[in-house]
Amino acid sequence: MSRSCRTLALCLFAFLFPSILSAAPATFESAKTLARQQVYHDRNDHGSFYCGCSWEWVGRSGGVVDAASCGYRTRAQPNRAARIEWEHIVPASLFGQQRQCWQQGGRSNCKKTDPVFSAMEADLHNLTPAIGETNADRSNFRFGMLPGTPYQHGQCDFKVAFSERTVEPRNEVKGQIARVWFYMHDHYDLTMSSQQQRLLMAWDRQQPVSIWEQERNQRISRLMGHDNPFVTGARQWTLNHHNSGAGVVASTRSAERAPASADNRIIGNRNSKVYHLPQGCPSYGQVSARNIQRFNSEAEAQQQGYRKAGNCR
Repeated sequence: MSRSCRTLALCLFAFLFPSILSAAPATFESAKTLARQQVYHDRNDHGSFYCGCSWEWVGRSGGVVDAASCGYRTRAQPNRAARIEWEHIVPASLFGQQRQCWQQGGRSNCKKTDPVFSAMEADLHNLTPAIGETNADRSNFRFGMLPGTPYQHGQCDFKVAFSERTVEPRNEVKGQIARVWFYMHDHYDLTMSSQQQRLLMAWDRQQPVSIWEQERNQRISRLMGHDNPFVTGARQWTLNHHNSGAGVVASTRSAERAPASADNRIIGNRNSKVYHLPQGCPSYGQVSARNIQRFNSEAEAQQQGYRKAGNCR
C-alpha cells in the first residue's frame, strides 16, 4: 500500500471511529498543550476570545499578545495583559463548588481526589485562549448585559462590572459561550440559575453556530471522543433542562477501571493525607507512586492522621 493510501485509510478510520483514536487529556496541563498543538495551532492570527487580538505562540501552550492588533490597553496587570492564558469558559470554581471535594479542600483537593473534577478541568470543549488580564478580570463572574458600563481595556469589546460581579463579552462569542455552558452543565450534571439560563438561551438564538465553532467542535471531538451536541444541534437547551450527566458516569467508570495496587491494601496520599479503599473509591489507582503510603486497615490510616477520600462510596 502506498504512503498516500495508508494516510487516506487512517484518516477515513479516524473519521468513522473517532472515539477509538481519541486521547482525551487527563489533566489541565496536558489539555492546554493539546489545545495549543491540535485545536488552536493555526488560530493565533484569528483573534483571542474576548478581544480578538493576535498573538505569537511561545512554549508548549502560552503566547505573547500583539496588543496593537486589536487596540488593547492594559487596565491594571501588565504582565498578564502581555500573555495568552487558557480560560475556562465555565469557571473552574463554578463547577468545582458543586463537587464535595471542593468543600473539603478547594481546587487542590479536587485535583487529587475527584476524577469528575479532573475531567471537567481538562475538558477541551471548555477551554479557549484569552488575554491573561481579561481572564483575571472575568474571574468567576456571571455573564450579563451591561449597557451602561464603559470599556476598560482600550478598544477591546469586553465589559466588566466588578461591584456587580458581572461580565459582558463581545457579541461574536456570546453564542459560543452559551453552547459551552449548555454542554458543561448537561454533560457534568451542573446546576444553573434560571436567570443565567434565560440570558444564554437568548444568546444562543441571536448568535448561531459559526464556521469556526463547527471546526473547533470537530477538532476537539477527535481528541475527546465526543462532540458538543449543542453545537451540532443534536441537543437543545430549554428552561430547567434535564441534564444527561454523561460525563459524570464516564469519568467515574474510568476511575473505577484504573489498575489496583498489587497488594490491594488501602492507599494513602502523603501530600493530601487522604486514603482510598481498593473498592468503592474512584481515585484509588490515581495516587502518584511517590506519594503512596499503604495501610492494612482504615484504623491504621486514621491513627496516622489520614481521612477517607470524599468521593468514596
